[in-house]
Amino acid sequence: MDQTLEHQTQTHDQEDEIVAEGSAVVHGEPSQDGSVPPKVDSEAEVLDEKVSKQIIKEGHGSKPSKYSTCFLHYRAWTKNSQHKFEDTWQEQQPIELVLGKEKKELAGLAIGVSSMKSGERALVHVGWELAYGKEGNFSFPNVPPMADLLYEVEVIGFDETKEGKARSDMTVEERIGAADRRKMDGNSLFKEEKLEEAMQQYEMAIAYMGDDFMFQLYGKYQDMALAVKNPCHLNIAACLIKLKRYDEAIGHCNIVLTEEEKNPKALFRRGKAKAELGQMDSARDDFRKAQKYAPDDKAIRRELRALAEQEKALYQKQKEMYKGIFKGKEEGGAKAMSRNWLIVLWQWLVSLFSRIFRRHRVKAD
Repeated sequence: MDQTLEHQTQTHDQEDEIVAEGSAVVHGEPSQDGSVPPKVDSEAEVLDEKVSKQIIKEGHGSKPSKYSTCFLHYRAWTKNSQHKFEDTWQEQQPIELVLGKEKKELAGLAIGVSSMKSGERALVHVGWELAYGKEGNFSFPNVPPMADLLYEVEVIGFDETKEGKARSDMTVEERIGAADRRKMDGNSLFKEEKLEEAMQQYEMAIAYMGDDFMFQLYGKYQDMALAVKNPCHLNIAACLIKLKRYDEAIGHCNIVLTEEEKNPKALFRRGKAKAELGQMDSARDDFRKAQKYAPDDKAIRRELRALAEQEKALYQKQKEMYKGIFKGKEEGGAKAMSRNWLIVLWQWLVSLFSRIFRRHRVKAD
C-alpha cells in the first residue's frame, strides 16, 4: 500500500507533450514561509518597461512560446504594503496560463512567465499598468488602485500548442483524458525514483481539474474526474513521504479524505506521515480506520505492528530511565542517612566528653 501508485486503465488519443525537463526542478513550498516576498540577490532582468525578473532558481530546457499553456504556482503581494493577496501553494492548486490569451490583469505576469524555463522560480516585478490598473480590484483578490505587484512564480511545466486551446475550451472527456495521461507519466517517473519530476506531472494533471471545473460535474463525469484527481494527490503524498516532507503529505491526503472519507490509501499515507512526525495516537487512529476499510492489507498490519513495537521500546526506555532516577534517589538517601548517623554519633561523643570535662573541673574546684 505504501509504495503502490494509483492506476487508471483507460486509454486516450495522444496529445501534445508537456515540456518538463531536468531533475533539479523544485516542487512545493519555497524555503521562506511565504508571508512576505522573498529576498533575492540576483540581478534584475528587464523584460518590459513595467516588468522585471530576478531568478531564484534556474530552470531547464526551452522557454514557452506564444499560446503555450503554462502550469505554475505563485504568490502575489502588493509591492508597497507587502499585502499578500493570492497563494496557489497554500491552496495546493496550480493554475494554468495560456500565453497570449491571459486576462488583462495578468498581462505582466504572463510577460514574466514567457521568459521562464520549466522548473524555474523567480521574483517578478509588475507595474500597475500591466496588473489591476487605476481602479484596482475590491473583490477577490483585493488589490488597491495603482498597485505595483510582486509575484514569486514557479513554472511547473508547459504544454506546447499551436493554437492555445484553453482548458475551458476542452470537453470534459478531453480534460480528464489529458489529466490521466499526465498521471501515468508521473507513475513511470515514480518507478524510476524521479520523485520531483513525478510530482511535476501529478501537479499538471490536477491543474486540468481545478475547483471551478469540478463544481460543474456530477454523476459519471464527477466519478471519472475523481478517479484521476484523487490518485494524483495520493501519489504526490507518496513522493512527499519519501522526501520526508510529512506536513505537505498530510495536506494532500486531507484533500482526498474530504471527498472520500473512507479511502484506505489516504488514511494509510496520512498515518505514515503522522507517525514520522511523532503523532503516534493520531497515526494509530488512521491506521485502524484504514484497516477497517481494507482488512486484508498487509502493509497496514505491518505499520500497526511497527507502531506497537516502537511504543513498547519507548515505554521500556522510559521505564529504565525512571528506574535509574529512583535508584539514584534511594542510593543518595542511604548515603545521606549514613552521614546523618555519623553526625549524631559525633555530636553525642562531643556532648559526653563535655559533660565529663565539666564534672572533672567541678571536683577539682
